[in-house]
Amino acid sequence: MKKVFIYGGTLIVALALIVWKLNANKKSDAARIEVVRESSSGAVPVQILAVKSSNVDLSFDENGNFEAVNQIELTAEIAGRVSELYVKEGSVVKAGQAIAKIENEILNANQTEAKARLEQLRLNLNRYEQAYKTGGVTQKQVDDARLELESAQAKNVQANKNLYNSVVKAPVNGIINTRYVEVGTYLASGNKIVEIVDDAKLKLTVNVNEYQIIQLHTGDKVEVTASVYPEVTYQGVITFIAAKSDASLNYPVEVEINNIAGKALKAGMYGTAHFKPEIKNASLMIPRSAFQGGINSNLIFINDNGKAKLQKVVAGNVHGNMVEIREGLKEGDQVIVTGQINLVDGKQISIVK
Repeated sequence: MKKVFIYGGTLIVALALIVWKLNANKKSDAARIEVVRESSSGAVPVQILAVKSSNVDLSFDENGNFEAVNQIELTAEIAGRVSELYVKEGSVVKAGQAIAKIENEILNANQTEAKARLEQLRLNLNRYEQAYKTGGVTQKQVDDARLELESAQAKNVQANKNLYNSVVKAPVNGIINTRYVEVGTYLASGNKIVEIVDDAKLKLTVNVNEYQIIQLHTGDKVEVTASVYPEVTYQGVITFIAAKSDASLNYPVEVEINNIAGKALKAGMYGTAHFKPEIKNASLMIPRSAFQGGINSNLIFINDNGKAKLQKVVAGNVHGNMVEIREGLKEGDQVIVTGQINLVDGKQISIVK
């Protein structure tokens, strides 16, 4: 009895395998028939788009961070010890306002010495000129005395300048953002004293691609918004456009704005520049997907009485997924937008919706 069950199970499995094999062969034969049918007709299914003219909206938005237009790190012109500090962090200062005083005894001594020597050489020159009239000295001696006086005058000017620079003054209006020194700090020439930030004017720096940059010009008006005051629109103007791209092949653009009282932005905040170049006159536009191997190839397929025709075009600006066509197409031409991967020039096509 056990053997009967075994033989019966084996028979069922064998029959199932035979049925599966017959079905597989049937599907394979159907696939071969379909291939033969397609190769005999040669038609490749594609989708087309009729070319038409349309006005091009060139507006676009770019994001960036605000920076102060005037942001200065004030440094020491002379070496010395800080004897007075007139500001603290957060202090509002005006251009020309004293920030700190640097004491340098050598400078004081140099200025006194330069002044005394200048007076002495003036007297010497006067004596030489009087003596020359009576033949007591030569012309060369008078000329040498005059050159020595001129040298002393230059040294006196420099000594006075150094002494003047001992009082450090703000070059611009602004706020003391950082103070780097305290009273008693010794400074070498070039050491930082304070950082002054003028937030009355800010600039928004954004990056623009090569297709958009050609639409922009310095002096163009730009609307700017900020995430902290989404209800406010700040009026800006383009003040800088980079002459060359950065490493990412974008072009830095700076838009300067005036702050608004009560809605004042600060350096480092996030903002958006809304660029609105003039709407361009009607242009022929096609999807970027229509190009063979990318836009730079300038090659597309068009429908030529049921056959694919490889067409050379001249692409213009890119606007999102659409590309301007400057040459090679006319309004009404039927551009193939899908299925091109299976096409060669002259291939029969079947248009699908």
